[in-house]
Amino acid sequence: MHDTRCRPAVLVHGGAGGSRQDEDGCVHAAESAMAALQRGEDALAAATAAVVTMEDDGRFNAGSGSVLCLDGLTVEMDAAVMDSRGRLGAVACLQGVKNPILVALAVAATPHWLLCGEGAERFARTRGFAHHYAVSEKSRNRHRQLIAQLHTDAAATYDVDNQEFMRFWNYDKPISAAVATPCDTVGAVTRDIQGNFAVAGSTGGSAPSLLGRVGDTPIVGSGFYAGPFGAVAVTGLGEHIVRHLLAHTVYQAIAGGMPLALALQQGLDRFDAQIDIGLIAVSRTEAGSRSNRSMPTALMTDDR
Repeated sequence: MHDTRCRPAVLVHGGAGGSRQDEDGCVHAAESAMAALQRGEDALAAATAAVVTMEDDGRFNAGSGSVLCLDGLTVEMDAAVMDSRGRLGAVACLQGVKNPILVALAVAATPHWLLCGEGAERFARTRGFAHHYAVSEKSRNRHRQLIAQLHTDAAATYDVDNQEFMRFWNYDKPISAAVATPCDTVGAVTRDIQGNFAVAGSTGGSAPSLLGRVGDTPIVGSGFYAGPFGAVAVTGLGEHIVRHLLAHTVYQAIAGGMPLALALQQGLDRFDAQIDIGLIAVSRTEAGSRSNRSMPTALMTDDR
């Protein structure tokens, strides 16, 4: 039975390696989520509201702030939602929408949990999501810097030779004509007054990456997990996060009675310090975050 004495709580992050100067965006997102809870909406609605706010912000690698793929044209986005009441939905390699988190929420109402690529975009259109394509000047500047870096000896991503991207290039546009390189995410975990938990996450992808690359964000148990004992969201280098099923691993520790701060730290300790990793989580009585990089966050609780 759910603990009806739970205090509503919201915790959001703006990505491992994100600037703390953008923390006001996290605060605004947390306010949006808390307002939803105070209106009587549930944990999933609140988590989704927080992520929509961050997708619309433009400073984070999600929604309007998504990174450009290596061809300097394509934007591929991933998003996911999950709650402790059994709802689960995700999209991967989605193009042409303003708020992928809302499409992920719509997927949760279908017989499936994950839609990808062209199918995900077609589904978005059937559900009334208008075509949207906008690239920020910040993303264009990042892309120019990335292409320049790929032609140097300085690795553009951890433990991968720059030449590997040229070797496996799978874009229509040749790299010779292609016009700070984040792999971060935005995420929210929430607890409502009925003791329900939810998590939502969204990313504009990783750069550099091949066309069709999917990281941890839409993979249940890796980038996100929610159950009767809490909710966990992860940010960082997806290719390494998925190898540890990090979100579920941390959730299981919390479910087993481990203090939340220790569960988060043990999750972080699984990774080489050179790999960007961040985590946020809520449990029945706690909320907290850990990262080995700068990570903008915001926590709000309602003590009513």
